[in-house]
Amino acid sequence: MRKIFVLFAAAAALTTAACNTVSGVGQDAQAAGQAVENCAEGRVC
Repeated sequence: MRKIFVLFAAAAALTTAACNTVSGVGQDAQAAGQAVENCAEGRVC
């Protein structure tokens, strides 16, 4: 029973970490796209 609990806790922690990582990548990609758009429109690069 204890092994199952430990495995479940580890899986939950990894899932949470993966969600945060994917969210961060999305924010980074959005910031990069905004920078490219600003340069294309002649604003500060």
